[in-house]
Amino acid sequence: MTTEIGKLAPDFALKANTGETVKLSDFQGKNVVLYFYPKDNTPGCTTEACDFRDNHQRFADLDAVILGVSPDSEASHQKFQEKYDLPFQLLVDEDHKVAESYGVWKLKKNFGKEYMGIERSTFIIDKQGTLQKEFRKVKVQGHVEEALEYIKENLS
Repeated sequence: MTTEIGKLAPDFALKANTGETVKLSDFQGKNVVLYFYPKDNTPGCTTEACDFRDNHQRFADLDAVILGVSPDSEASHQKFQEKYDLPFQLLVDEDHKVAESYGVWKLKKNFGKEYMGIERSTFIIDKQGTLQKEFRKVKVQGHVEEALEYIKENLS
């Protein structure tokens, strides 16, 4: 399964940092900001998570929930969430199956090394579970505001 604007977003069931299993379909009736990030406690990922944290209430006011997804473990997510007081769930995708289904598990290059990893991306899913917007190859600076504006203008 892949993503396509105007189609149902691929459902999934992933363990959250809280230990519970979370399914995308659990959020029917809410807008969902599903963001994929490479790694807990790295500079860009921390900035992005804290930007989502700082704007959490603005998303909630638009009836939107935020879900972060990375290949990190439940323990890593717990520490990351506690350290930065993140008010949203972080989902464990250690086998990167969900990242693959959303097309964000990519070959990356860094300092001359090639490896597979998450391409920072955000998906906006409406209250019916339909994919409305994809932000791929996200640059952290200004991204959260961009996602918020999209929901405000199109889904509220």
